[in-house]
Amino acid sequence: MINSSKPHTNEGRKIADWELDFYSRPILESDGKKRWELLITSTQDFSEEQTFKYEKRCPANEVNSIWLSKSLEEALNKANDQGWDPPKRIRCSRPSMKTMVKKASEKVGIQVIESRRTFSLFEWLSQREREIYPNEPGYISGPLPPNSPSLVNQPEPLPEALRGDAWSFSSLQVGMVREAKEWPMEFNSLLPINNSIEDEIFIHGLRLFSKSRALALSAWLSGLEPVRLVVENNQLILEAGQEDRWLVTDLGKDYAEEMKSNLNNAKRNADGLQFIAIQSSPDVEILTGFWMLKDID
Repeated sequence: MINSSKPHTNEGRKIADWELDFYSRPILESDGKKRWELLITSTQDFSEEQTFKYEKRCPANEVNSIWLSKSLEEALNKANDQGWDPPKRIRCSRPSMKTMVKKASEKVGIQVIESRRTFSLFEWLSQREREIYPNEPGYISGPLPPNSPSLVNQPEPLPEALRGDAWSFSSLQVGMVREAKEWPMEFNSLLPINNSIEDEIFIHGLRLFSKSRALALSAWLSGLEPVRLVVENNQLILEAGQEDRWLVTDLGKDYAEEMKSNLNNAKRNADGLQFIAIQSSPDVEILTGFWMLKDID
């Protein structure tokens, strides 16, 4: 079983997960109310497949699940015309909108995943905030809120199902990761790598090992929707889903500083890319699962 958001073809058709943001923008309309906008993009990996995008403005007095479900139907029809099959999942990163998005998506029969693994959407929204919105009449200048909410809840101990037999902090060169789509894996989720990032740059992450449960561990992590690794107060934390934070392990002060420095270097030089790999043992090269993560905060 392959768990991947990579678009694939079926007799000329394409399919990929969708990432959705339905929210207000920093623009005042002529009636003095903030602009609301629906943005949808298909999830990208680095397969250079075509991307589906859909955008639509919503009147402020129609911000509800009825308008959203009708717009989802419109987006599905547009995608179909462009050769796309309906997505199996829609990812929504904003906690404040999850109820409305779920209600609207139920009407069109698509599952909603509460997740911040909406990196394609974040990139598109950031581009619009830099290049589109400031040129619009009614633009509200000033600092913009982050694309994803900062998480402040305390991390919970990593679930028993994810602990495995051992773990190690590791690094891979970008050039190697660019070949990940060719690796034999049961579970994976890959992300685009900017062409400007040199192959010799290192990205950092975790290797998890489980001799007897590697496949089950990979399946469980797949449902966790891993987002990024952070080091806080000498603790290694995995952020996942929409608001989840998991304590991977406590670290010695020197090791915590080294790991934090490595992750910060990757954030500056490798677009924040990270990874989690799952193997049956350190001596086995074949991966059971591989997830690319990204620190965009």
